[in-house]
Amino acid sequence: MASFAENLKFYREQRNMTQEELALKARLGTAVIEKYESGDQVPNTETIFKLSTILDVPASSLSGEGQS
Repeated sequence: MASFAENLKFYREQRNMTQEELALKARLGTAVIEKYESGDQVPNTETIFKLSTILDVPASSLSGEGQS
């Protein structure tokens, strides 16, 4: 099962977005996105929903729930 960090990077790259672009759209710092993608930090539920909306994927897919 893929982790949130792996899924975030995968979906961001699928949308041809840089970490900086995603950070701007989510109103987060680029360093925060870097920490999310490296697995050093995990966002709260509200931020997961915000990122899933920006990336146009279900929050459950982004968070890795229901994947095997």
